[in-house]
Amino acid sequence: MAIPDPLVHVDRAISELRRGAAVSVIGEKKHLLMVAAEALTPEQLEMLGNYQAGEAALVITGTRANVLGIDKTDRAVSMVSHPQGLTLDVIECLANPLAALMNHPSLDGLVVSDAGDLAQAAITLCKLSRLLPAALIIEGAQAAPDTLVVEASEIQSYISNAAESLMQVSEAQVPLENAENARVVAFRPRDGGIEHLAIVVGDIDPAEPILVRLHSECFTGDLVGSLRCDCGNQLRGAITEMSRVGSGILLYLAQEGRGIGLVNKLRAYQLQDAGFDTVDANLQLGFDADERNYLPAAQMLRKLGVHRIKLLTNNPLKVAALARHDIEVVERISHTYPANKHNEEYLQTKAIKSGHLF
Repeated sequence: MAIPDPLVHVDRAISELRRGAAVSVIGEKKHLLMVAAEALTPEQLEMLGNYQAGEAALVITGTRANVLGIDKTDRAVSMVSHPQGLTLDVIECLANPLAALMNHPSLDGLVVSDAGDLAQAAITLCKLSRLLPAALIIEGAQAAPDTLVVEASEIQSYISNAAESLMQVSEAQVPLENAENARVVAFRPRDGGIEHLAIVVGDIDPAEPILVRLHSECFTGDLVGSLRCDCGNQLRGAITEMSRVGSGILLYLAQEGRGIGLVNKLRAYQLQDAGFDTVDANLQLGFDADERNYLPAAQMLRKLGVHRIKLLTNNPLKVAALARHDIEVVERISHTYPANKHNEEYLQTKAIKSGHLF
């Protein structure tokens, strides 16, 4: 029997979590059963409570535990339990800051402890699933025969494995409003996951540094014209600039909301409306301030034969990230647009907390 592809394994686990099913995560000598916290139902909570293997505990990121005030250590992941068991109200409050704004169950008696490697893998799987980074787990629980089993190592290496497996799957000429000589190239990972796109403007000469923009997809800004960000202006402005200088590549990366996904970005917007800035809103949700990974971008550039670039960005972290992946950035070119009353604070936060250069 052929050994299952690790990428496919994780992709299936993502689907299971998103539909609310349990997944078994295994390591060398340990295993646990997990359910994504945001998909947890009363019936599942009762079912998990009937396991004899151990006590059900909630794993959340250290970031989320810090903002809740229940753990002030520097743990990457915290495990939370209660001697009488966790109720659904408490789980929702711990996992979801929007639920916490409306519901205030008592958090007295919570026990916070270190989370092992398998619990950290469970959090990573939630993030890959674009769900809130929180899961109810039972360590040592024997899963039902039809429960999908995935190795922790497969989860932790998924992003790099998917990026390294990217392949070009289609290409077409697509005349654009501000760049008639343009083509769109689609790249897909080996597991059939979501595609990243390259918009190639003009004729590229790989012997010269190419003007490049790394643009994370933004449904709200790019497509429907949201004024809460500057993404739409940056997208269209980059293509216009590439057309003006004769050529360039815009990588349209499937990393909505700085890598947390559209649903979580909308949650972050709700938190911003409640008074948090764009960075703190992500932290409230349990994510890092920026969850993006630029290995897919570097791999796409290599597939296009590009190794030296002029990067159109205000974010120095992108320059450093590409350098780590052996893409030489010979110049950083500023890419700014006027603020409006809806995104002034957003842009200020980018500069003050995220180090953007305007």
